[in-house]
Amino acid sequence: MSTPTKPSIVFAHGIWADGSCFSKLIPPLRAEGYEVMSVQYGLDSNVEDVAATVRTFGRVSSPILLVGHSYGGSVITAAGTDDRVAGLVYIAALGPDETETSQGQQDKFPATPVFSQIEVADGRVWMKPSGIGCFCGDLPEEEQEVIWATHFAPAAELFLHNAPGVAWRTKPSWCIVANDDQTVNPELERFAAKRMGATTYDIDSIHVPMLSHPDFVVDVIRAAAAGV
Repeated sequence: MSTPTKPSIVFAHGIWADGSCFSKLIPPLRAEGYEVMSVQYGLDSNVEDVAATVRTFGRVSSPILLVGHSYGGSVITAAGTDDRVAGLVYIAALGPDETETSQGQQDKFPATPVFSQIEVADGRVWMKPSGIGCFCGDLPEEEQEVIWATHFAPAAELFLHNAPGVAWRTKPSWCIVANDDQTVNPELERFAAKRMGATTYDIDSIHVPMLSHPDFVVDVIRAAAAGV
């Protein structure tokens, strides 16, 4: 009898971040024998970010477990329609439907505190230093400072257009709801998870549980991997 093949794991990051935001998850997963890739994309347009994610699928074996954080949930919702993807994991993430943009989904819920701490300049959306607590205030101060210093500003119109396709309608999903999130409204996360019919986990975390509670997130990914 052949040994079941582990799925590969592909990560998709959110705004004010890049692929290194999953740095606490990648080593333990690789040590357990998973192929892992964390996509790097430009946050210039959702269509381009989805295309970059799909290109990454060619660098790992199928089946793929696609994991998205924050805006990365919009990315995996479209990219996950690819036949090589077997399941989806949403971490404090958006999960739009066909008729919704990232902005449109957020507009259905009260705005979170971080969006009073931003500045639009040179066509990009920058986080002010005062906003870092809303983003990752449960991390040690040194980590917060590094995240702010390296935060990757998205194009100002990134949330206004989404690539087509809604993978969660046809593929199994797992969702982590960050109960103390001040960037994506936790009620949005909860609503999206229920609409997906996702297996849902709650954690008392601000917006980046993969950094503040990495062991918890790895456990959810393990459960999802077993489920696909």
